Formats: sequence, C-alpha cells, structure tokens
Amino acid sequence: MLKVSSKSAATKSAVAISTIQDGRRTTSAPVQPAGMGAIIPDRGVAFRVWAPNADRVSVVGTFNDWKCGANPMERDDAGNWFAQVDQARIGDEYRYKIVRGEQELLRIDPYAREVSNSIGNGIISDPHFDWADDSFKMPPRNELVIYEMHIGTYKLADTDRPGNFDEAIKGFDHLKRIGVNAIEVMPTAEFAGDYSWGYNPAHIFAVESAYGGPQAFKRFVKEAHRRGIAVILDVVYNHFGPGDLDLWQFDGWHENDGGGIYFYNDWRAETPWGHNRPDYGRPEVRQFIRDNALHWIENFHVDGLRYDMTLFIRSVRGDGDPGAELADGWSLTQWINGEIRERYPDKVLIAEDLQNNEWLTRDPGAGGAGFSAQWDAQFVHPVRAAVTVVADQDRSLDQISHAISASYNGDPFQRVIYSESHDEVANGNSRVPSEINPDDPTNFYAQKRSTLAAGLVFTAPGVPMLFQGQEFLQGGWFQDTVPLDWDLTEEFSGIVRLYRDLIRLRLNRGGVTRGLCGSGLNIFHANPADNVIAFQRWWDHGPGDDVIVVVNFSHDPHENYELGLPQAGTWKLRLNSDWRGYSADFANMASSDVVTDERERDGMPAVGLFSMGPYSILIYSQDK
Repeated sequence: MLKVSSKSAATKSAVAISTIQDGRRTTSAPVQPAGMGAIIPDRGVAFRVWAPNADRVSVVGTFNDWKCGANPMERDDAGNWFAQVDQARIGDEYRYKIVRGEQELLRIDPYAREVSNSIGNGIISDPHFDWADDSFKMPPRNELVIYEMHIGTYKLADTDRPGNFDEAIKGFDHLKRIGVNAIEVMPTAEFAGDYSWGYNPAHIFAVESAYGGPQAFKRFVKEAHRRGIAVILDVVYNHFGPGDLDLWQFDGWHENDGGGIYFYNDWRAETPWGHNRPDYGRPEVRQFIRDNALHWIENFHVDGLRYDMTLFIRSVRGDGDPGAELADGWSLTQWINGEIRERYPDKVLIAEDLQNNEWLTRDPGAGGAGFSAQWDAQFVHPVRAAVTVVADQDRSLDQISHAISASYNGDPFQRVIYSESHDEVANGNSRVPSEINPDDPTNFYAQKRSTLAAGLVFTAPGVPMLFQGQEFLQGGWFQDTVPLDWDLTEEFSGIVRLYRDLIRLRLNRGGVTRGLCGSGLNIFHANPADNVIAFQRWWDHGPGDDVIVVVNFSHDPHENYELGLPQAGTWKLRLNSDWRGYSADFANMASSDVVTDERERDGMPAVGLFSMGPYSILIYSQDK
C-alpha cells in the first residue's frame, strides 16, 4: 500500500480545510500582528497558532471563563488560526480548543512563553523587564572560562525543593572570586516534573516554573552581566519530550502512530529518547526552532547557545550510516547559526557532537554548520583516562600529547575542553575524584590527580570549562536531586584557591602569561619513562608572553630534571600545584625560579633544572 508522507498528508488536509473555510469568513480576517503564540498589541491580546488539520479552533482561558465558543479563531491559507481577544490580559491562563472531526483537543500553546506547569496552562507572559543599562559584551572566545551549572542543584540553602534562579544568584560571589566569566546553564525550558537535568523539554519557549519562570531567568542574566559573567544556555532540538508533550499529535493528525505535525512520522523519528525527533524538513517546524533560538538571545539577553547532541540533529542513529543522515537537520543549524552570526556576531554557539567533526565549526557559507566551538571528545576522554588509571605505566603521554594539541580547522579555540561535564559525571561515571578513589574522593591521590586534570584544562589551547563543584572536590556522581555540598568550599579552600590561581593565569590577570590566551603550542618534551611532559604556549613570543608548562604524571617526585627553554634568563614560577597552601597533604616540592644555562636541549637554545612533586603541574614565564 502506498504511504503518503507526513508533509504530503498534512498539506492535503490543509487544502481541504481551506476550501471549506473559504466559504466562511476567513478571507476577511483583520490585520494581524506579527508572531506566534500570545502577542500583546496595543489592546488586549492576539493569539496565533498553527493547526493545519483542524476544523475549528478557539482560544479559551480565564478571560472568557474557559468557554469554548467565546473566542473562535479564523484560519488563513497556511493553516494558522488567529483571534484578537480584547478582554485578555497579562497573567491570564489559556489553552487552544482544537476540533478535528470527532476529536476535541485542549492544547497548550506551542509558543507559550510561560506555563503554570508542564501539564497546566499557558500564561500570557509579561514581556516587559527593566534591563537598565545592560550592555554586556561577550569576552572573546580565547578568553572564556565556562562554568557549567544546573539551576536545580546549584543552591546554597538546604531545602527539600529544587533550587531556582534567585538562589543561584547567591552563588555568583563564589564564581566571581574564582574568576569564571561565563556560565553555561543546563536547559531551563519547561520540563516534566520539578526535578530533571532539563534534557526532556515539554515547552521549549517557557522557562521552567520550578526555577522561577521567565522573570526570574531575566533577573539571573541581568545580575550575571552586572558582575561581568556571560550566560550561555543549553537548548535541546534533537528531540522534544518525551513526557508532558502537548505538541504530540497537536492538531489530531498523525501517521504510523507518530507525533503529528511537529514530528517525523516515519523511521526518521527514532532517537535515543523515543520516536520524537522534530520534522526538520517542514517549514513551520524549522521556523518554530529558529524562533526559539532567537527568543533566548533577544528576549533573555543570553550570550550564547549550546546545542545538545547535534549528532542526532544531523543523523537518525549517529552510527555513520550515510543513509541515515538528515540533510534537513544540517541545513537547519546552518540557517539558525548563520542568522545569529550575522545579526549577533559576539554570541557564542557551541555544539555537543563529540564526533571530532571539523565541519561543525566551519562557516555556513563554506558548507559548515556554523558553530563557534564544540565540546571536544579528543580532550576529555584521554585526560580522564590518564588521571583515573591506577598504575603509572598505564598512562599514555602520546594520548595526552594529542589531547593537548588537537584543534578544529587549525583553531584550538573552536573546541571546549574539560575533565568534567554533566555527561562525564553521571550515566555510569563519577566525578574525577570519585573515579580515582570511590571510597575516599578527598584523599591525596584524588586531590592530586583531579587537579592535574584541571591544570591541563587551563593550560592546553582551547576554551576551558568546569562543571559545578569540581573546584571544591565534589564527589560522587551528578544527580538532579542532590545539591552541591557547599561545606566543601571551606574544607578544601586550598583546592578552590588552586582553581582560582589557574584561572587567573589562564586569563593573564597578572600580565605575565599572555601565551595561555594564544594559540601557539610546542610540546617539546615527552618522557614516558618518567611520565613527564612539557610544552610551550605563546601568543606573540617573548617575556610575559611565552609560558612553559611542566606536568609530572608520576607518583615519583623529580629533582634537578633538565628541560629546554625557549629563551635564556630567569624563568619565574607562577604556579606549583604541589604547594602546601593548596592542601596540607601536598609536599610543597618545586624549584622556585629557574635560571638557564645557554646550551641546547629539547630543540631549545637554553636549559634549566626543575624539581616537581608527584602528580603536579608547574607553570613558568618570564617578567616583561
């Protein structure tokens, strides 16, 4: 039997309905304000919804006592329904009553900017907000330090409910102290229930009600900007739902038990999270997703977007099968990212793809997907392996060298590098200290090797990212019901200081480590026998610019270890991760400043002697 595709079937239904409706009063519809959802013109509220297969649609709510016939909507030729409701006001709750044949459906507005909860009602959201003099500018990509945050668990108060934006603001003092200048917020779109990672969006335009809703999110962004911190928001476009999903069979039409007009209704619907992939080929769905991306940038002043698992936007199964690629998904990201790059060039667009695909971060005009950067699997996996494996002889300096030197399209700042993220510390994995020692994630080895990984995050070329709590040895694994243990910030205040000092050097706050903001890299020494690796970083070269990083991946300390240096003179010790000020368990072993001899070593014109503690990182540079 011949099967009609979802798009064809929907079009045929729309034509039939349009013919029926032409005999009514749809052709005499009033002039309509632009946009979808609940629109606030000069008077009342205008409503517009796409329901091409509906026979009748009306808007019901608190403004008409939920009477289905009180405010009927008129249909245009594209399947959009419109009504102007003069008595509707900001704060009123509403839904759409959709009739298709014998089906009667009561749906939440897909464009609802606010909902009472994921299974409640849409709310006519107040678009007004006093942004005051918010003129925040995103730091350049090579000067970003990102802190991944989950609003529900980033809370200082010990309460039996999830955290919210106002509580998260109270943690900004901590972020400011350690030097973070960008927050990546895990998804805040309304999801089912009150506890979630956020990757199950039920209403993608609405801000999670348990977190405080849209006004609270705007306060969060405004306060972050006031403190010099950018906000990057996770968005989920590879699937919707699966729970509390009013989009499912929205206007009653579907095929193959599929999701209806917003979804593929064939094999392309398959995702790891259910058969709920949006139909990237349907113009109205493409517009829906594009409008959502711009919604966060324009209405909430966010400074960037991080797209969740783009692999499942550009392919069905993510297994490399050419027959399962989704050209419409690829072109969708090109369209959205291209528009954002053109209109808002300072915004950062990050892909989580994890397939080491350079085309993700190429310009759309050159055929790329248009992202600014992508999470780098080439870094996180070998670095975590190197610090969590028990035996020193099992650490691979070759893999570490590749992790440090990888880049996309010749630009290391097209990658986000990290040792912990929400995915890496859950789903069967724990945080790095707990991977090192599950029984005691605060012991000597857990402290030493977890901070060794962090040292690489801040000294290798790339955009460094932390996951919340990493900086104070939060152990276990990430759970959306377990808040951060803020007592650890006092118990391990030295470790917090170590992260602060690493970030300070990474951003060249002292004016003597500019090379850590540059793309120059030379791994000039790798000694598997002693598990020592050393590399040079630079922007333009010279004193105050060139940085030398020495890393000991061994439990054995080393004294008078000879290494080449790019220039003669005195090299100042800027950081020793073995300093006892960072932990009473550390040995405080390091040569302080290094004075060179003028002879060749490691391809360098000078040589110096270094001492280093076990599992330690040393950072050196010269005064200007």
